[in-house]
Amino acid sequence: MDCRSLYGLWCEKVTDPELQADLKAMDESGDEAVIEDAFYRTLEFGTAGLRGVLGAGTNRMNIHTVGQATQGIANFINGQANDGEPGTVAICYDSRINSQLFAHTAASVLAANGIKSYVYPRLQPTPALSFATRYLGCAIGINVTASHNPSKYNGYKVYGPDGCQIASEIADAITQAIEGVDMFDDVRTMPFEDAQAAGLAAYIQEEVLDAFLDSVYDQHVEQERSDLRVVYTPLNGTGLECVTRILERIGVTDIHVVEEQSKPDGNFPTCPYPNPEIREALECGISLCEQVHPDLLLATDPDADRVGIAVKDGDDYQLLSGNEVGVLLLDFICRMRKENGTLPEHPVAVTTIVSTSLVDPVAAKYGVDMRRVLTGFKYIGGVIADLEQRGEKERFIFGFEESYGYLAGTHARDKDAVVASMLICQMARYYRTLGKNLYQAMQDIYREFGFHHNRTVSYAFEGSAGAETMASIMAAFRSHPLSEIAGYKVEQFLDYQQGVGGLPSANVLEFDLEKGNKVIVRPSGTEPKVKVYLFTVGESASEAEGLADVLSSAMAVFMK
Repeated sequence: MDCRSLYGLWCEKVTDPELQADLKAMDESGDEAVIEDAFYRTLEFGTAGLRGVLGAGTNRMNIHTVGQATQGIANFINGQANDGEPGTVAICYDSRINSQLFAHTAASVLAANGIKSYVYPRLQPTPALSFATRYLGCAIGINVTASHNPSKYNGYKVYGPDGCQIASEIADAITQAIEGVDMFDDVRTMPFEDAQAAGLAAYIQEEVLDAFLDSVYDQHVEQERSDLRVVYTPLNGTGLECVTRILERIGVTDIHVVEEQSKPDGNFPTCPYPNPEIREALECGISLCEQVHPDLLLATDPDADRVGIAVKDGDDYQLLSGNEVGVLLLDFICRMRKENGTLPEHPVAVTTIVSTSLVDPVAAKYGVDMRRVLTGFKYIGGVIADLEQRGEKERFIFGFEESYGYLAGTHARDKDAVVASMLICQMARYYRTLGKNLYQAMQDIYREFGFHHNRTVSYAFEGSAGAETMASIMAAFRSHPLSEIAGYKVEQFLDYQQGVGGLPSANVLEFDLEKGNKVIVRPSGTEPKVKVYLFTVGESASEAEGLADVLSSAMAVFMK
């Protein structure tokens, strides 16, 4: 069915007033491309679930696309039951527009299919969902969130019984089930209140969240509880309750919360792009820092799976990158656990192929087996699962992604900004006893192991034409691999689609350059973007950054 015909069908079938208004506005715009973008495809379901712009249409996040996805999941669960009881589902949601509505929509569809769901009674972080899925013995976890995307987005992440985002095989099976569902005629549902009355929907009890926080606290470092002043912003998301509770538990009570960003608000009025890796999102926090002069600025993204930090250096606040915080945490965890005798024999740490090479000498210093996986925290969770199957779970000490995601402990199998916030504060307290802040501690590591610079440059390609452009860019690199970039010889070209080092196939290209430099290109799995990762090494920070500038300019030529 073409886009116009689908639009007409939606005008016939949709009864929700907001969606009706959206459909009317499309027609009144007089721009056929607006209708095409909303209907040219069905919102793609993958290992990251659904993610898209809010509004009417098959390529949008709304109650119908959520209902269709959930009916597919229900069919999948019931198909796995084999005449036994179907598995249960844990559900969580963040502060975004319609997140609670979508969470209750999912629970209502599951209930109508005879599947019980456990729903957090209020918004909670992503790691709390990963934990609850395992703790409650659920077959599936659903988290309504678009992480750090702008306010016009929402999403729907799906987790397996191990608490990891689903693997490709399960995603493929669920996708097949979803494709067999007509979103208007085949979706079974019932009122959420009726589902509760029938015992097919229940709120998750407080003891589950308490158990999650207990598991986070188990990862703390024993140290003297000296004062630490922190400015914290949850960026109008979910982090406030859990982060402040865990910080107070380790004796960090001098917490100044950024008032404008403290309450849940899916419009993100002070930071349209609520991403703690960008300075604009932290400006309100930095303004408060200028008033209260903290040791540390801490910011979690809307679903509190990522955390960013800033510390004062001279007259300004410096944002530390995800790679820098990952390296600092690895060094700190190893150092502390070695000192207190809790570092396991043959410890394992995990990061991704697009994370800094600086972790390698740091890991070697402590005898840590440093493993690399594809982008996506589920692959880090997969390493934990493999160790668990061998009875060696205690060997895992830390995992991180360059995109500000960290995990210590095995209580969750996804990024956890709650445990990361706790350890970052303990790390800041440790270095303060040495007369240093975290920025200065990072400079010490650079001086010890070399100045490594990492930069991610994203190129946006919206709509159906954008998807075609992204595909053609990747195809062009494959058919004509670069022999040099900005005058630097490509010593090795790796196409991860062909499988590299035993890793699963992935749409990732790597260009290893002379002198230890590197460029990686991959389409984002969650946004219409091509990401270019730049890795440079220099004898000084300015040399490494300058080379990244040169490589970035050279790669920009191909992003058209």
